[in-house]
Amino acid sequence: MRLDRLRARMLLDECTGDDIWPVDLCRQKGIPDDWIDELADAYESGFKTDKETIYYQQQPVNQFHGLLDYHIAVRLAEFLGVRTDLILDRHGTRSATVFALKQAADEE
Repeated sequence: MRLDRLRARMLLDECTGDDIWPVDLCRQKGIPDDWIDELADAYESGFKTDKETIYYQQQPVNQFHGLLDYHIAVRLAEFLGVRTDLILDRHGTRSATVFALKQAADEE
């Protein structure tokens, strides 16, 4: 599946800034393989608070291999022509940054 502007915008809408997408889901959704190779990483749960815990299929897991949807959102925004350098590091949270990226993509 080739990534085009419409598909990129639809995928950007799915990003929250708080989730980890499994590698197989990224492939199914048409995230380019070179992005997957570069952005995929192993993440480890913390168990002090629920926010630190990674869940997969509603079950807590110790480790998870995938892509942060924050990083996916940045790549998608760049693909759509957004000047991400003007947005990154200007918002307090990843979710706020992803929201700003979506707004900027709407203006492109």
